[in-house]
Amino acid sequence: MEEAVNIINAIKSGTIAPIYFLMGEEPYYIDIITDYIDDHLLTEDEKGFNQMVLYGRDTTIEDVIAQAKRYPMMAERQVVIVKEAQELVRTIDKLESYAENPQPTTVLVLAYKYKTLDKRKKVTKALEKNGVVFESKKLY
Repeated sequence: MEEAVNIINAIKSGTIAPIYFLMGEEPYYIDIITDYIDDHLLTEDEKGFNQMVLYGRDTTIEDVIAQAKRYPMMAERQVVIVKEAQELVRTIDKLESYAENPQPTTVLVLAYKYKTLDKRKKVTKALEKNGVVFESKKLY
């Protein structure tokens, strides 16, 4: 999918968005982008303090926002990856306030698999305005 390649190329060239909301029926491209950010945004030394991987089933949207608002330690940025973010579907609207004013030193990645967010919602519009919203459609 061309859009996934464009996102990865933008990251390679240094254009890094504060929020990546990766959603859709096809998990392959969501995993590719998430793994690329996981592997390439921070060095191994920086990952210890500045990379957090959370799982939607084990966390709340409040915890995700609290992690995203932290400042990085001895690094330019921190990375917060939320895998299985579709488990946070009931409270995803609470992300709107953070999406409207994201932390510039944080890269928040939400892997929202097998579902899509309603494009009419305020939270989706805020995510599109200040970050990258990628929809991975089912391959035929």
